[in-house]
Amino acid sequence: MAAPRTQLVVSEQGEQSVFAFGGPLDARGSGLVWNRAIAAARRARGRGIVIDLAHVSLLDTSGAAFVLALERASGAEARIEGGEAQFQPLLARMRAAVPSPSRPAPPANVGLGDLLGAVVREITDAIAFAGEVAVALVMLPRNRRVLRREDLLRYADQAGVRSLPLVILLGFLIGLILAFQSAVPMRRFGADLYVPNLVAIILFRELGPLIAAVILAGRTGSAFAAEIGTMRVNEEVDALTTMGLDPVTMLVLPRLLAVMVAMPVMSLVLITAGLIGMGTVMASFGFPAVLVSNQVVSAVQFADLLQGLIKALCFGAVVAAIGCRQGLRTGVGPRAVGLAATGAVVGGIVATVVLDGLFAVLIFRLGV
Repeated sequence: MAAPRTQLVVSEQGEQSVFAFGGPLDARGSGLVWNRAIAAARRARGRGIVIDLAHVSLLDTSGAAFVLALERASGAEARIEGGEAQFQPLLARMRAAVPSPSRPAPPANVGLGDLLGAVVREITDAIAFAGEVAVALVMLPRNRRVLRREDLLRYADQAGVRSLPLVILLGFLIGLILAFQSAVPMRRFGADLYVPNLVAIILFRELGPLIAAVILAGRTGSAFAAEIGTMRVNEEVDALTTMGLDPVTMLVLPRLLAVMVAMPVMSLVLITAGLIGMGTVMASFGFPAVLVSNQVVSAVQFADLLQGLIKALCFGAVVAAIGCRQGLRTGVGPRAVGLAATGAVVGGIVATVVLDGLFAVLIFRLGV
């Protein structure tokens, strides 16, 4: 004997559409009338629909889900007629279990107060992180077993040694471009002899540590954020805390100390490569190497070199700290690590430029 077939009759009752079902409204029966019923419910959108279950012999969870789909397609809660005592509890449970589609929230108006609040929270978090790093440094003699020499060497190699080819290339190109762009206008006044003085002072005081910091932020700061962020997503940082190990001492301090050691060396290498690039341009203009070197020695003092090294040290510490902080703040989800790496690069570059401006004001006030 063949199983009864699900039937659907759609009629109009005033301004409402009536969906009268017959037979079993289970998974198979719902599938037979699904497309026709959903299309009719969409045509009646906004007018309200009536679902007549008086002649339905069976209603399971698939049928109840089908009824809710009709409601969503019509844009309003349907009025159920017939079979209330038998089917209404199941429909109520399904309606409670299936979340109703939420409307997108209107875009929030971000005012000046919200922006200032976000800036204050960011500064507060940065100060708190700096305090944690300071405490970890003070407690380092007690926790020195956590700080391994192998980690320091590995991070120094990652931050400094492996970045030397890029540092040399960029330093040479920057020195070459600075010398060429400076020599062309200065030649009009017969002052192209002083191009080595100008380029040397710029490299030692500003561009040497600044370009090295930008390279560090793009190459190493993002790597630190991605490494620690992956550990955060995998709950490895929480595991360290559970075992009684300080994550700042174990994850942040080795990277911070390694970068502070490598950064002055990177700055010196970039300055040397820039001077070689400048010397190449001056040699093409007919200036001997001895004359160029004498001009550099006469223009640059030890205070200029010391100023550049101090800047490089501070820039490296800031870039490494921001990369580690972004890694520790990584959220949950597939995009979290990428957002942390991006934040480390952007934050490192912006902080380096701001810190360089503060150094410029301080040096000007001190008259150095």
